[in-house]
Amino acid sequence: MIRSVVLGTGSALPAQRVANADLEQRLDTSDAWIVERTGIRFRHIAAAHETTATLAADACRAALEAADMRAQDIDLIVLATATPDQTFPSSATKVQAMLGIDDCVAFDVAAVCSGFLYAVQVADAMLRTGIHRRALVIGAETFSRLLDWEDRTTAVLFGDGAGAIVLEGQETDSDTGRGILATKLHADGRHNELLYVDGGPSTTGTVGKLRMKGREVFRHAVVNLAAVMEETLVIAGLSAADVDWVVPHQANARILDATSRKLGLPPEKVVVTVDRHANTSAASVPLALDTAVRDGRIRENQIVVLEAMGGGFTWGAAVLRF
Repeated sequence: MIRSVVLGTGSALPAQRVANADLEQRLDTSDAWIVERTGIRFRHIAAAHETTATLAADACRAALEAADMRAQDIDLIVLATATPDQTFPSSATKVQAMLGIDDCVAFDVAAVCSGFLYAVQVADAMLRTGIHRRALVIGAETFSRLLDWEDRTTAVLFGDGAGAIVLEGQETDSDTGRGILATKLHADGRHNELLYVDGGPSTTGTVGKLRMKGREVFRHAVVNLAAVMEETLVIAGLSAADVDWVVPHQANARILDATSRKLGLPPEKVVVTVDRHANTSAASVPLALDTAVRDGRIRENQIVVLEAMGGGFTWGAAVLRF
């Protein structure tokens, strides 16, 4: 059988790192308040010359280097983002050009914080058909450009960044082979008003600003994330006891804690990087994954679960033997 195997990971963050103390100068907030309620200590904010596409391309270069692969070896690019450089064309095609790839399939996926999981399932399906061989799957955002910097309840939560993986379709053993074992995605558009941007080309003609009802989002996140992780493990024929690492969407430390408790997972199995880069939406899962791979925690043949929930609502999970 053909499975999509992770050959390399990479990430990129803007040069400017903003501490909670820096936000005290412009918002009615404090480092203690932010840390207590979110676990966030820092976030990175893109400069004028840094865009979703430039950050994505840098993350791809790092992933390609880790995979010992040339950009020309890639025949598929799937970029998850809610903050594209332009309404069109896709930021994936800009990344393709920046990497010097003459021709490949390249497109964006929009599912906000769940976008990377959506992109992984799409790429996995395309690789397993055999039509494509190697893919760059990316989550990249410049969420700072959607923030209302007068709203302390949302402005402190988000940052910018990008993460990427190289996937290759390989023939492998069905029982012990590496690769993506199962994915599961969901969406429920009835909750639009809980987490959204109040603008768009076909409504206001403006980019708009992020709006969120945090308490309601928290409640849905804990329930949905725990449920989809259990659901995906069942599809993979595994249980929570088989999991070596969970790499969750880095939205809020309290959500991560509550979700791991609901699943009965020890906190030391959960990769947490929200303190370093805040919520980077579609970029947060691949950013955390790259961190844990590079520091040696995640190793070959371990069982890893990726999960996320975002505006829409959308949510999903993936189980892989790394």
